[in-house]
Amino acid sequence: MSAADRPSGPLDGVRIVELSGIGPGPFAGMLLADLGAEVIRVDRAKGGSMLQAAEPRLDVLGRGKRSIAVDLKNPEGVATVLDLIASAEAVFEGYRPGVAERLGLGPEVCMERNPALVFGRMTGWGQTGPMAPMAGHDIDYISIAGALHPIGRAGQPPTPPLNLVGDFGGGGIFLAFGMVCAILSARTTGIGQVVDAAMVDGASILMAPFVAMRASGMWSNERGTNMLDSGAPFYDAYRTVDGGYLAVGAIEPQFYAMLLEGLGLAGEDLPGQMDRENWPVLKARFAEVIGGRTRDEWAAVFEGSDACVAPVLEPDEVPQNRHMKARESFVDIAGLVQPRPAPRFSATPPIDPAPAQANGEDTRTVLSELGYSADRVEELLSRGAVAEAVHA
Repeated sequence: MSAADRPSGPLDGVRIVELSGIGPGPFAGMLLADLGAEVIRVDRAKGGSMLQAAEPRLDVLGRGKRSIAVDLKNPEGVATVLDLIASAEAVFEGYRPGVAERLGLGPEVCMERNPALVFGRMTGWGQTGPMAPMAGHDIDYISIAGALHPIGRAGQPPTPPLNLVGDFGGGGIFLAFGMVCAILSARTTGIGQVVDAAMVDGASILMAPFVAMRASGMWSNERGTNMLDSGAPFYDAYRTVDGGYLAVGAIEPQFYAMLLEGLGLAGEDLPGQMDRENWPVLKARFAEVIGGRTRDEWAAVFEGSDACVAPVLEPDEVPQNRHMKARESFVDIAGLVQPRPAPRFSATPPIDPAPAQANGEDTRTVLSELGYSADRVEELLSRGAVAEAVHA
């Protein structure tokens, strides 16, 4: 993918260097590339070759990016990356604190070459604090942030919400958001800065509404007893006769009335919607009724209704959902159906991203664009400072 083939979008013209990592960093890079930024991923090189995935197209988080493979233990490789960073508005990494500095790619060195540079840092614990040097994963970060404790059913342990809350919601999205904010500031002031994106911080911010509810007495620390944590009968998922599930979210009184109507319970003598002591009674009755039909039968019953009821779809079903198809929310990229970029823009819509490149696929092109001569590129390749993709 050449520079001329970069996607359009609201970030068109922004060059960002991604020092390759895993999880939230690549996710942030995908979001930025999806919206038109030119994201150049610096992949690892090994012995003058590249570390190539079996099928690069399956790397959804790598879509829309270019790849240059570099040996960061080789001084010439590090110098090459510094040249690349000097040509960009932003760079980001997902190493433990201090690793980038040991590689010779810390913020001070990079910003000396490019004073307006935005330097993004993605970690779980942050750059400072007693836990900063420690290893961890999503489940650890959201535990410390208070986001894991409330998730789960009454009398059960907390339920890990995949790694959506820490890695991606509290991590990658906040990194991308922070970098765009810092880029806007740098364009105005000419002064770059470091963006310290910590998953514990992002996950904590995601909990802001629940901090408010807890302070107002509307939220109990007893898991599975509240309105949004499966405690309320009108906000839960119910098993259907075919083994599927129906999601019910009828919070407002008028929507709750529509739920009862759809379930055939409008005339039945039931406890009040907000009678918390009798929520178990209501929940048992709802489970009994919903368990008498299939998921799709119930979906048909509530089609077009404001009862706030939806079938719980398996991920493989989502692209074929009527609503998702109408919005064209999914796209086939190199034979892999995947979510289309979001959000949507009326004036600067991004085009569909290209599939992920093999590690080192764009090494020669990127170095040429930096002004490296063909002889210099060959010299770096022969010395193992950089590498390129090898195709069978």
